[in-house]
Amino acid sequence: MAHIIVVGNEKGGAGKSTVSMHVATALSRMGHKVSTLDLDLRQKTLGRYVTNRRAFLDQKGLDLPTPAYHELPEIAQGDLKPGENAFDHRLSMAVARMEADSDFILIDCPGSHTRLSQVAHSLADTLITPLNDSFIDFDLLAHVDSDGEEITGPSVYSEMVWNARQLRAQAGLKPIDWVVVRNRVGAQAMVNKEKMERAINKLAKRIGFRTAPGFNERVIFRELFPRGLTLLDLRDIGVKGMNISNVAARHELRDLIRALDLPGVTPNF
Repeated sequence: MAHIIVVGNEKGGAGKSTVSMHVATALSRMGHKVSTLDLDLRQKTLGRYVTNRRAFLDQKGLDLPTPAYHELPEIAQGDLKPGENAFDHRLSMAVARMEADSDFILIDCPGSHTRLSQVAHSLADTLITPLNDSFIDFDLLAHVDSDGEEITGPSVYSEMVWNARQLRAQAGLKPIDWVVVRNRVGAQAMVNKEKMERAINKLAKRIGFRTAPGFNERVIFRELFPRGLTLLDLRDIGVKGMNISNVAARHELRDLIRALDLPGVTPNF
């Protein structure tokens, strides 16, 4: 069966789509069959990325490994069982269609709480939660005291993940491997950074997740989006030299893929 990766966080601007694009494309470039699904039905950033990639490759006559993109299937009201939720049915249909020809299915969730996102989390073998290095973002996982030192209780997103874990346990499925990816971590040893480090380590032990290094803020990510490219594609489109920032970003992606520890995946870039 395909390994399902869900990228989720109920806050916009945390880097979900950037992580989704790069993980999906990196896995494709390593020879894995990857299918993607974007549950942000309004913005569809991941869907736009894959569409941009295919258009650019067609325009340039290039053939680079590319994840497959799928839309949620439409269903007739008469196909629903009594009491069945239409979104549940559409999501289960989409996953069933992708599983037959995929090593990995990557689902990008919206930056808000929706029924689709809630159900997707219960399907996750690996859950990736991008998190900016800020107590504003951390508040989505847990509440802390005024000094930012003591955790006073879990927050809404952690509770949703807990419910998803319970549903998987009831269904006899293996536990979710929850990985919190720290984005935009400052290079300097600032007080806020040290407090965040302590708080995340405490919370990881308390509610059960792993941490992984993410991406720093880099202009290159935004510049590549219209062409659907990642840093791994630059040499293939004729870029012969990369600056220090691009090399560092490539290392960040490699470290992230290694930290995710996905089955059968060894970073080779």
